[in-house]
Amino acid sequence: MQLETFKAGNWQPRYQYKSFEPAPVNHDWTWEDPRISVCLESATHALGELNAFSRVVPDVDLFIRMHIVKEAQTSSRIEGTQTSMNEALMPESYIAPEKRNDWREVQNYIAALNTAIERLASLPLSNRLLKETHAILMRGVRGEKKHPGEFRVSQNWIGGSSLANAAFIPPYHTGIPDLMGDLEQFWHNDAISVPHLIRVAISHYQFETIHPFLDGNGRIGRLLIPLYLVNHGLLARPSLYISDFFERNRANYYNALTLVRENDDLIHWVRFFLRGVWETATKGSEVFHRILLLRAEAENKIQTLGRRAASAHAALDVLYRNPLVSARELEQKLGVSHATMHQLIKDLMRLDILVETTGQARDRLYSFGRYLDLFTEGMV
Repeated sequence: MQLETFKAGNWQPRYQYKSFEPAPVNHDWTWEDPRISVCLESATHALGELNAFSRVVPDVDLFIRMHIVKEAQTSSRIEGTQTSMNEALMPESYIAPEKRNDWREVQNYIAALNTAIERLASLPLSNRLLKETHAILMRGVRGEKKHPGEFRVSQNWIGGSSLANAAFIPPYHTGIPDLMGDLEQFWHNDAISVPHLIRVAISHYQFETIHPFLDGNGRIGRLLIPLYLVNHGLLARPSLYISDFFERNRANYYNALTLVRENDDLIHWVRFFLRGVWETATKGSEVFHRILLLRAEAENKIQTLGRRAASAHAALDVLYRNPLVSARELEQKLGVSHATMHQLIKDLMRLDILVETTGQARDRLYSFGRYLDLFTEGMV
């Protein structure tokens, strides 16, 4: 099927409303628009460079957690949470009570993505994996009563307060098993010659249109993207935080998905998606490059600490995973005395590696500010 002639589906009358029943996607896809080929080439090249960084950077797993936190924070922000990157890195005790529900949703996303990536070692991308991941995502937060880990068995809707004024009504629940079965087959169909980035673009649109869960569909649909890329070997680590692109272009993101359903304009969505992959992967590679420069600079500084340099190296390894920590957390993770940690923090602050962020006399938090800035600056 050509992207240009794609028919997204049809509206099926139900009792007092119409549901949108999407067309299956598990078949060959071609296109005539040369812009798709150019976008695909650029996105594939950028993604390859990003993947190369994750393969050659020493101890790359020290830095991947921040990529996952960035993805979790921005994907959740699209759904209305107000948790900042700094807050996402803090222990719950530091979060204001009125913001803890949002904070827990971000933490669940981090746990869901980490667990799903680990599961890929024994379970390929599948509806079973998405259900397991959804159960973690919805654990103990808003939506926990809406059948976590199970496809819906009732009608849902997007926008509005009811079916009567909904912005979009996904397919009727009885069709979910077949639609999701078709999508799962599309992920692994070796009999068709469709580039992976085209498949994952179509898959994200199709998943969001099916809306198979009662809640959490936006986050699971975006989480599907790194899972697909890792499962098919396009990424060795989940280092692409494309939700940052979607969040910064939120209106265009929703509009591009809507144009497929209303105008059959799959071309516009695929080009938008590929531009997002290209932009995010390009910026991700720049972040890795700046991480390496910052790491070399920090290591040169701590060499001046003499016998305390070994402890400072260990502290940096902790900070690369979480650049916002308390003295007690560092003390426990390094297994050093309180006095040693007190002196080490003074050394790291003197070397302009750590900065105290709370201004408090007790329960202080210390930030590896220049590293954290790589994930919070406008460039990312």
